[in-house]
Amino acid sequence: MKLINLHTHKFVTSETEIHITNQYPSTFDNSATYFSIGIHPWKINETSISDELQIIASKILDKNCLAIGECGLDKRIDTPINTQITVFEQQLLVAQKVQKPVIVHCVAAFQELIEIKNRLNITVPIVVHGFSKNQQQAQQLLDQNFYLSLGKHLMLNDSFTDVLATIPLNRLFLETDSSDFLITDIYQKVSKSLSISNNDLIQKIFSNFKTVFKT
Repeated sequence: MKLINLHTHKFVTSETEIHITNQYPSTFDNSATYFSIGIHPWKINETSISDELQIIASKILDKNCLAIGECGLDKRIDTPINTQITVFEQQLLVAQKVQKPVIVHCVAAFQELIEIKNRLNITVPIVVHGFSKNQQQAQQLLDQNFYLSLGKHLMLNDSFTDVLATIPLNRLFLETDSSDFLITDIYQKVSKSLSISNNDLIQKIFSNFKTVFKT
């Protein structure tokens, strides 16, 4: 049973871990065993959106491409939210067409995220990565069938374990993102916080991985 790292920006090879490496269309690297690919809202360039969507549509067919992402919405950047929504929706539709999940970056736009998912009738799994909000926000997303992936914030903020405790294990993923934390340390922190064995945690998240990524 392998540890699942839902989202990382580092290229890691391991016999005991599965890392889903984030890739951008404009800088795609074949080094990653498993990867996701998407247009991050921070990296939207209106002159290259069409070309990048074509790259995504091609790479998503690769058996080692497990998801679209990270993509999403961020109200704290200068790119107009309407532009972000357009680019995000196009990626969601690609994911829906090929029936692969989506890894989402969302900052201060959870209502929009939920509205878009429902309006477009997106039925593929969506994982909100780097979740760091409160219990109420977590429950709202869980009620809408999202998965939540936790990492750096959990390691830096002990009080966040109160939110962790409210997330069902069958909707939970763990990740390192761009941090220097090891995925093994994050698993240990969670197993200790939830008072379950590390092996049980590994089994449950591996089961989520098989369910969401159909692999």
